[in-house]
Amino acid sequence: MKNIFLTLLTCFGLTTWAQIKKAKIVDKNGNPIENVYVLNTKSQTHAHSNEFGVFTLSETVDGDPLEIVAFGYKRLIRAFNSNEEAIVLEDGLFRLKEVVIQPKLSAMNVISKIDLQTSPVNSSQEILRKVPGLFIGQHAGGGKAEQLFLRGFDIDHGTDIAISVDGMPVNMVSHAHGQGYADLHFVIPETVDKIDFGKGTYYADKGDFATAGYVAFQTKDKIENSSIGVEIGQFNTLRTVGLFDLLGQQKNQSAYIATEYILTDGPFDAPQNFNRINLLGKYSVSLNDASKFSILASRFKSKWDASGQIPQRLVDLGVITRFGAVDSTEGGTTSRTNFNVAWSKPISENSYFKANAFYSNYEFELFSNFTFFLNDPVNGDQIKQKEERAIYGLNADLHQKSFINDAEVLMQYGIGFRSDATIDSELSSTLNRKTVLQRLKLGDIEQSNLFSYANAEFKMGKWIINPALRLDYFKFNYQDKLANTFQTQAETEVKFSPKLNFIYSKSNELQFFVKSGMGFHSNDTRVVVENNGREILPTAIGTDIGTIWKPIPSLLVNAALWHLYLDQEFVYVGDAGVIEPSGKSRRMGAELSLRYQLNDHLFFDADANYTYARSIEEPNGQDFIPLAPDFTTTGGLSFQNVHGFSGGLRYRYLKNRPANEDNSIIAKGYFISDLNVNYQLKKINIGITIENIFNTEWNETQFATESRLQNEPESVEEIHFTPGTPFFLKGKITYAF
Repeated sequence: MKNIFLTLLTCFGLTTWAQIKKAKIVDKNGNPIENVYVLNTKSQTHAHSNEFGVFTLSETVDGDPLEIVAFGYKRLIRAFNSNEEAIVLEDGLFRLKEVVIQPKLSAMNVISKIDLQTSPVNSSQEILRKVPGLFIGQHAGGGKAEQLFLRGFDIDHGTDIAISVDGMPVNMVSHAHGQGYADLHFVIPETVDKIDFGKGTYYADKGDFATAGYVAFQTKDKIENSSIGVEIGQFNTLRTVGLFDLLGQQKNQSAYIATEYILTDGPFDAPQNFNRINLLGKYSVSLNDASKFSILASRFKSKWDASGQIPQRLVDLGVITRFGAVDSTEGGTTSRTNFNVAWSKPISENSYFKANAFYSNYEFELFSNFTFFLNDPVNGDQIKQKEERAIYGLNADLHQKSFINDAEVLMQYGIGFRSDATIDSELSSTLNRKTVLQRLKLGDIEQSNLFSYANAEFKMGKWIINPALRLDYFKFNYQDKLANTFQTQAETEVKFSPKLNFIYSKSNELQFFVKSGMGFHSNDTRVVVENNGREILPTAIGTDIGTIWKPIPSLLVNAALWHLYLDQEFVYVGDAGVIEPSGKSRRMGAELSLRYQLNDHLFFDADANYTYARSIEEPNGQDFIPLAPDFTTTGGLSFQNVHGFSGGLRYRYLKNRPANEDNSIIAKGYFISDLNVNYQLKKINIGITIENIFNTEWNETQFATESRLQNEPESVEEIHFTPGTPFFLKGKITYAF
């Protein structure tokens, strides 16, 4: 009897094991496809493919009918065959009705996937605009990193948003121009494959800078074909781009080189003389054990002149035009060289490991003049900010899936570090870019961040409970080279950041979420040592409540209410070399995103964001947060594959907002529309782009600044602005081979 029982138990176990099937899904080039929805229409069990394209489906045997749905691919209905090496999906028309809302924390990233499909990226600025609610502005020629706005933050150049490319950090800690400086111009738009984003402090694998959120870009492992393109536009604008496939369509490996060169004078009376060159190479290989290895190398360099921010009074008096300059000797140079090695390996059916190691060498020199002759009535107030930096680090995490009773448990364990070392971080008063009048700041900075995190997802029926904990250790070193004696000023800090998120997926068409978490406001090494390590990583506490919903198959809606509290901010103002504490603050708001497909070729999208942002410790009327947007909206109509034509009409609107704490100075809002049309003729693509089609006068960036002109007896505080681009026509032609 005992032997019979053991035999039956063994058979039952083998039968159960046999009903759990594993398979891989790839595209026509052999690239794995992530987040494919696979449904066994017989047993009604379903699964999603992971980043290796692998899915595991229970209660399935050979011959069972499968329905396979993937974003941008043809729907496939077929019988399961365990002997097949991989299931290949064919490219197809994008259909919103086939989008499945994934039961996971980052489910709203489907929005960026939709946008990349229906309105491809065609400039470095458009890369960041793919994040709903994120606004950008350029204010010192084309070579300086953009000013960013998100969730009621004037993020400056990246202080409150963590940006990465293939796991490499873009933000610069303790930068000569400002904390978090994030120059994304080394990315060639045509190489962008995916955009992962999240808002708030809810993600355990995101730490420094991730206050308002994060954006993670991923470059392509493989290109479909080689291509060369030329773009010519007004204002002496020229752009060339080339993508070259080095290995052809090989099964397990790929390599390509991408290059970009840009020239433009811009619309300014004093030409920008801007030029930028990018070069990127990437090699990827899939090994026999299903692991994947890639190496990326890139080089970027740019140089430009700038007209700077001009005072409104000079334009009103007709002394200069909107595109004029007070000090036309502004400008700068910058460069960055990157190396990144990435490796991912499935360990078992229920676990895999990922890691990347990176190194960057970075140089920066910027000349600016914001106050003209306020501080030095003879030579003027031009400043130089300069640094040379080395960055290196490592990210590694382990993903494991297990089952406890009826609950599926996903665990993620991560560890990593980042180290920055700058030489001669400088702030100096200069004359005509050549003469150094006075060194205001000069020193070497070493900053290290070691971190680890544990992230759990308990899937119980339609619920996901996601507790997580992140630990950050910081080491700050600063050597002030202007001090009379040698001294290394050093501080350390440890920060714990717990998170707790709840997700309820009623169906593939409806999801609710409640997100909460603690993070911290990033800080500059010079601020840390100046404050003797007190209150150096102020706590940020955030909450989101929202839904992702498909009320009809062709409409996707994402809505959220959110709140963010900041305990304190110490800001290093690189333009002045001073520290400004800004106190406690509170931001709250509402967001709405719509994606609607009218037919197979026509798409509509819109994002609207409202924010109430105030300083807590200031009296009413004195508590406005300068330049914090309270209402923004973007959207447009796009069309694809209409007898070879594609393109779209887009808009962006930024409402008037306070430029100072008492709202007595207003930064004017704007409404801008852009148009692009492309035609595909076999291997040739011809396109026209018009920025600002209605030739609207608008200010791209604005600041309440106190300045004095050379002939003025007293200083004046008012809006100083960089004008936005007027009507700007560009044409392009691309040949694929």
